[in-house]
Amino acid sequence: MPDTWIALDTAARRKNWWWTGYLTAIFGGLAIALTAVGEQFSWIISVAICWLLSVTYMINRGYGRTLLTSDRIVFRTFFSRRSIPWAEVTHIEKRRHQGRSAEWWDLRIVRKHGRSLAIPGAFTSRRYDSTFEGKLTLIREYWARSARTE
Repeated sequence: MPDTWIALDTAARRKNWWWTGYLTAIFGGLAIALTAVGEQFSWIISVAICWLLSVTYMINRGYGRTLLTSDRIVFRTFFSRRSIPWAEVTHIEKRRHQGRSAEWWDLRIVRKHGRSLAIPGAFTSRRYDSTFEGKLTLIREYWARSARTE
């Protein structure tokens, strides 16, 4: 099979940027409110650090992508690169996450001797997303084909 990239499409990346802007507005409002009531400067610094970590996560999530090859899966995010041979993968799962007012799904690989890892470029907030399901099917197909060749 030829090497295949998995990444968010333009619409999903744009939606991720909207959520990042929304998150920035919330943290900005909180920082302004803390300043207005005369809170200590350390609280404002704490809010700024939380905002920075959240925005970093959102950018990393939005621009992460995955390369599927015949012998391994390669994760590329804004900050890291990781390569995992298919032989180390024991399971590929779709995981549901739920917050107070939202839910989202992502894809994870489970390794033989390690924790599960989120697959960059594969998440959705829609319950039945055909693009997301297609990514899951494609990843499982690469994994199954690598198991047959070993």
